[in-house]
Amino acid sequence: MTDTADVILRAEGITMRYPGTLALDDVNYHVYRGKVNVIIGENGAGKSTLVNVLAGVQPPTSGTLSLNGKAVRFTNTREAAVMGIGMVHQELNLSENLNVAENIFLGREHQSGLWPIDQASQERIAAELMARLDQPISPRELVSNLKVGQQQMVEIAKALAEQADILILDEPTSALSKTEVDVLFRVIRELTRQGVSIIYISHRLEELMAIGDYITILRDGRFQAEARVDEIDVPWIVREMLGGDPVTTFLKPGRTFGLPVLQADHITCVNDVGHPVVNDVSFSVRVGEIVGIYGLMGAGRTELFECLLGTETHYLGKIWLGDLPIATGMSTANRIRLGMSLVPEDRKKSGIFPASSVAINLTIASLWRRLQHGFSIMRRQEEQVVASTIGNLSIKVSSPDVEIQALSGGNQQKVVIGRSLLTNPKLLLLDEPTRGIDVGAKADVFKMMVALSEQGIGVLFSTSDLKEIMAVSDRILVMSNGRLTANVERQSAQESALVSASAKGF
Repeated sequence: MTDTADVILRAEGITMRYPGTLALDDVNYHVYRGKVNVIIGENGAGKSTLVNVLAGVQPPTSGTLSLNGKAVRFTNTREAAVMGIGMVHQELNLSENLNVAENIFLGREHQSGLWPIDQASQERIAAELMARLDQPISPRELVSNLKVGQQQMVEIAKALAEQADILILDEPTSALSKTEVDVLFRVIRELTRQGVSIIYISHRLEELMAIGDYITILRDGRFQAEARVDEIDVPWIVREMLGGDPVTTFLKPGRTFGLPVLQADHITCVNDVGHPVVNDVSFSVRVGEIVGIYGLMGAGRTELFECLLGTETHYLGKIWLGDLPIATGMSTANRIRLGMSLVPEDRKKSGIFPASSVAINLTIASLWRRLQHGFSIMRRQEEQVVASTIGNLSIKVSSPDVEIQALSGGNQQKVVIGRSLLTNPKLLLLDEPTRGIDVGAKADVFKMMVALSEQGIGVLFSTSDLKEIMAVSDRILVMSNGRLTANVERQSAQESALVSASAKGF
């Protein structure tokens, strides 16, 4: 390991507690000067929480930070930026109606004399930053006209404009093409030559081996290992990430399945910038089978679900629900009527009506089943259905009339799943079904998935959590960069092989 004089930022004993959750547990972390410092770990390992502490997004519950040997404490990102720490978040934070220079200096504009904004000064510095990043982008170019990779360079320029000595990049390549990744890596190497220290978060193993100098592995909120990248290999990373904890299974032995309820052939979908987010994917789901899709951020899992349900209409390929072909232009409503239903990844944004009652959230997708004479709702039947669903799914709520936003995350998720079940699906799509819920609620969701499969419903779910995919899948698909890279039975699946398959194609 390098001499301690090369450590520019040191975090010691960092602990972060939230109600009911210990996100970081006494973590020590070093950032080496002028190097690419990789942080890796499974979903929920504490990576984002740690860098949020380093960037001043939130102070830790306990622990200390020292920068260049001096103790520091950040209560906000402004204080961290003043001390030379900048962060480029996974979700870009740019105003597309402003130009490059205006975005770089938004909120900290240059002023000169009576003029409110010194445009010339801002454009001159923006041009210098773009040249430093090897980007032939005019400071006057509207951000809306830039590609995703170029927009990311503008985000990096924003951090460098504040004289950042430490730059945090959170999943910087999740939306980039191979060419854009190559450009980003070239920029990172040039920045480290200029003395900038990079903190780099990613799941993509080969990518980390290509760009990293040091690697730190977190597991379950704890520090697991640190090493020089040139002294380790991918199998070592996988072993340290996974540990030896036994995987709990929710599946009984001897499960049997029927004919395919879903057949997807050569599904391909291209995003707005021409990058294939789903790339020639073919698979099937049988009656009573639980098929899990494992993949990391940007693998294409959500986009695949959108193609299946028809919320994304610009895709190629063929889909069958049982023996019935699903036309590309068929509406989502008609797909639901035919027996397909989706529980979306972002529950708060796409899954619930926060100010509406539990009853309304449960029944809104299946009102057509309880219409009398085509226009009036059979209220008594609706009340019975709501009461039955709340009981069957063990939804903890004092009354069906309570607003859903008053429920815990786990109970909200049960309501969203219950709404899907009331459409009488043949195929249930679950996109990250345990996102944002506690351990007990996760177990309830898994048991529910198994029970539904035993009733003959085909279940297709996605997750970036390896233990979840191993716990409740009869068969496991792995997606990476839009492609299907593995299709294995649960009994023969090896965790290390799944992790390696999830990093292919980068």
